Amino acid sequence: MQKNKLNNYLKHKINSKEALITVIGAGYVGLPLAIAFASSGFNVLNIDNDQYKVDKINSGESYIGDIPSSVLKSLSPVSNTAGSLSATTEYSAISGADVVIICVPTPVSKTKDPDLSYIVSATQSISEYIHENMLIILESTTYPGTTEELIVPILENVHDGAFKVGDNINVAFSPERIDPSNQEWTVMDTPKVIGGITESCSEISALLYSSAIQTIVPVSSTKVAEMVKLLENTYRATNIGLVNEIAIMCDHLNIDVWEVIDAAATKPFGFTPFYPGPGLGGHCIPVDPQFLAWKLKTLNYNARFIQLATEINSSMPAYVVSKTMDILNNQNKSLNGSNILVLGIAYKPNVSDFRESPSLDIIDLLQQKGALVSYNDPLIPLLNFEHFNMASLELTVPILKTFDCIIIATHHSDYDWGWICQNSNAILDTRNATGFLKKQYNNVVKL
Repeated sequence: MQKNKLNNYLKHKINSKEALITVIGAGYVGLPLAIAFASSGFNVLNIDNDQYKVDKINSGESYIGDIPSSVLKSLSPVSNTAGSLSATTEYSAISGADVVIICVPTPVSKTKDPDLSYIVSATQSISEYIHENMLIILESTTYPGTTEELIVPILENVHDGAFKVGDNINVAFSPERIDPSNQEWTVMDTPKVIGGITESCSEISALLYSSAIQTIVPVSSTKVAEMVKLLENTYRATNIGLVNEIAIMCDHLNIDVWEVIDAAATKPFGFTPFYPGPGLGGHCIPVDPQFLAWKLKTLNYNARFIQLATEINSSMPAYVVSKTMDILNNQNKSLNGSNILVLGIAYKPNVSDFRESPSLDIIDLLQQKGALVSYNDPLIPLLNFEHFNMASLELTVPILKTFDCIIIATHHSDYDWGWICQNSNAILDTRNATGFLKKQYNNVVKL
């Protein structure tokens, strides 16, 4: 098929909102993206292996905190003729799709090697049902070269080589920029970076995304688009590593690091504030730089800056435990046998996601040293994960007073920090959650 005919066909279907969009993955990336396209007038099908998620979508019930169930209900195919969202576990549905977008997890192993098995599996499923005129886009974060070196060969080597990217199918990469719980920047108004295998792939992908997203940022290749995502989160990881080390320096110098940062942030140019904490967590910042470091290792290059930032950020849970020991020592107590309460298990405020959360490392380290550890998190009532089997403790005045030290690990907005400070024996505040209280409490020690 001629390239211009391919794109003319897709352009018509996209412009008329007749294109069927299939999103593989119904997690924190895939579901919001599917909603964005459905809200823009497309019929969208979410494919996920998790029957629970599929059933929830089809019944109009949200399982993601910042997505109201009312949004899913409003996009039900029953009540919509233009723009709808449904879900299935059946990959055969790809056979009727004009567009397939891959939004699957890309974790790293304990040895910091990328696990691309989800991408490979999704691409192989697509290859079984691939047809002419199809547009395939990868959104999962990965190392530069993945789309070109992994996705394209799988698609072009099936069906006796019947499909050629840029000829009768299109392939592109567009990095996800989802920030869970961020109400200011959503899928629709966060600028979207797009890079295609060919120029025509980029053009048709840009047309698709522009139908649902306000600002499109085309780049010259899939490699560039893949690198953009890694730069964004490596920038954050390394700057957080820097400010974590500054926090340790300030502790040695008996300086309030939070006051230093606030004062430095008044400079209107040349400075962007980052804030220290108990370590890095979540799906992106601790993981994404490792994709880049791994890729460079294959090219005999040592990503020293990334390694140093990783070393500092990974050491913060141990630093928090050390500070806790200092607080107890000042009370003539040992960490061994002391009652410790960790406030906040989630990796960031106001979400229920605890992937890579430093709170888990802190609990582990405390227990290894003999501490009796409990936790409270209003968004995570039960912690049944790997070797953890704990339940969130209800906060009352008598319960707070039973703890020798309370560690503020995640500053959820639901917490009443003044009340907690008033009724606690000792507090280690790793997030400056108490820094904005008018009254200063002598039982609070900051990171």
